[in-house]
Amino acid sequence: MPPLTYIFKALADPTRRKILHLLRTKDLTAGQIAANFTITPASISHHLTILKQADLVVDERRGQNIVYSLNTTVFQDALVWLLQFTDAGDKAPHEEENAHD
Repeated sequence: MPPLTYIFKALADPTRRKILHLLRTKDLTAGQIAANFTITPASISHHLTILKQADLVVDERRGQNIVYSLNTTVFQDALVWLLQFTDAGDKAPHEEENAHD
């Protein structure tokens, strides 16, 4: 997992959050993503680069296109980290297993 700083930096921007929301339903090319915004394709590319650095998005070449998709594992890892600050995170699963010994 990349440092949490990269993840939170990526999530801090509303444009990047909208990109992630678009990718929730299906994988998209940069052009398909850009069609949902009024910013330049270069700006979309910049946002995708930051999302890839945070490992929130992965890209894959499919023929002539590069297709972007969510990397849900990183979201799960970040959520586990965040949960440690809630009541749900008071007892980690490995602590529960050891409690029976």
